[in-house]
Amino acid sequence: MSRAEPDEREDGSERRTSDSTARNVPAIVGSNLRRLRKAQGYSLERLAELSGVSRAMLGQIETAKSVPTVSLLWRVADALGVPVATLVATGREPNVVVLQRERASVLVASEGRYASRSLSPVNRPRSTGFFELTFAAGHREEFPAAEIGINHNLVVAHGRLTVAVGTDEPLTLDEGDAVLFAAASPYAIENTTAFPATAYLVVTGSAA
Repeated sequence: MSRAEPDEREDGSERRTSDSTARNVPAIVGSNLRRLRKAQGYSLERLAELSGVSRAMLGQIETAKSVPTVSLLWRVADALGVPVATLVATGREPNVVVLQRERASVLVASEGRYASRSLSPVNRPRSTGFFELTFAAGHREEFPAAEIGINHNLVVAHGRLTVAVGTDEPLTLDEGDAVLFAAASPYAIENTTAFPATAYLVVTGSAA
């Protein structure tokens, strides 16, 4: 009987793989953080506001120049609406992913009058973000400028919304209407009706 193939632990390959992964932790975390941030359409400044972690520190983490503490990882993960494990994940993702509503990443703001639900798997590499936005009756939500190169494509699924980008004249969108705009200027979305409104937003482009 021929000798079986040697176990990886016999020649130390498993230990070397673990050592290699450990040495690459800063790069893994940095790559995951940048990908997740871009997928959410957040600039470094916006993520810094949401997490309480400075823009400079976030930039150092993304470029693998700093190893974050566990406490800091928790704050960043919470701001992104993902498990901490997602920031250190190295495994291969399946080809089919089911996004369950009750486990979705949801950002609620303005005392519950505005909510954004991510409709894209947050732990997969991509250059596009997909979100469901809900606005309470009569609510106006203001958004900071995104980084140059980010584009937003908004379609109204239910209700009526007014979109004002920078200093341009506001646009009124009815159900089924869509608008594409560069998000490098601050913008606002307002539900001018007496009923809740829902829209879907696709974010494309790459943030620095």
